[in-house]
Amino acid sequence: MVVVVFLLGGTAAAFAVTQGLKLERSPVLSPRIEKTLSPVCECDRENAEVDFKLRKGDNVTLEVVDGDGDVVRTLFRNRRFPAGRLDAAWDGRDDAGRVVSDGDYRPRVRLADAHRTIVFPNEMKVDTVKPTIKRFSVSRRVFSPDGDGRADGVSVAYELSERARVWLLVNGKQRVRRFGQAPAGALQWFGKVRGRAVKPRLYQLELVAVDDAGNRTRVPAGTVRVRYLELALDMITARAGTRFGVRVQTDARSYSWLFARGRGRSSARYLVLRAPAKPGRYRLFVGARGRGDSARVVVTPAP
Repeated sequence: MVVVVFLLGGTAAAFAVTQGLKLERSPVLSPRIEKTLSPVCECDRENAEVDFKLRKGDNVTLEVVDGDGDVVRTLFRNRRFPAGRLDAAWDGRDDAGRVVSDGDYRPRVRLADAHRTIVFPNEMKVDTVKPTIKRFSVSRRVFSPDGDGRADGVSVAYELSERARVWLLVNGKQRVRRFGQAPAGALQWFGKVRGRAVKPRLYQLELVAVDDAGNRTRVPAGTVRVRYLELALDMITARAGTRFGVRVQTDARSYSWLFARGRGRSSARYLVLRAPAKPGRYRLFVGARGRGDSARVVVTPAP
């Protein structure tokens, strides 16, 4: 009976201690810990913020431990902090200054006065591998952003090695950004900057992929040409009174033309006109949807 009484008493005491520990408030609270970082990205994700609040002032040791619980970095040791928020940061390196292996790490705080050691459940993932743009394709190399619904833009499809944010750069400046982080998709550029169609010329495209840790890959995607309506020749020579032709490069269904004292409309991709009977220098104009081009026509005397 005596043994039973002692056992019951010990059990009750242990239960009381356990319940007391459960009811005891944690000496640290409100942790804010960066989820991913890359010590080599040369970006704002090079460091992981490690912030939390101290309920009471204490001598604090803050460490970073790996999955086995081994210390890889001591951020500070036995340093006195008052009650309130404590801000620290880890640069993804060990105590010798070397970049740690890719993987998951956790902050661990030791409080001397409170006689407590707390490992935060929040993981910090070190990722130094850049996303790879495995393949991409450009829908067309010539387009005209004139709003006629015919070849108004260009689409760049891509496939990545991992989930990442993707941007399309045009002449080095970001023009399109894909929201979300799907490993495959497409970006479309309709040849506009601040709502206005760009000038006809060549433009250099580049794809940029950025993962959660800030690792970045930048790949050239070639050039595209913005073309509205163009004549294949800048100068045309024709005999007086004879017919001549010039190729018209456009995706418009039709265009208007003006030459000498004549005018008209055509959908032909090779415009054929008759030269005036009087030799001289003339100008041929073509236009569609507010865009146009011109060529000089030199009419020489008939033989």
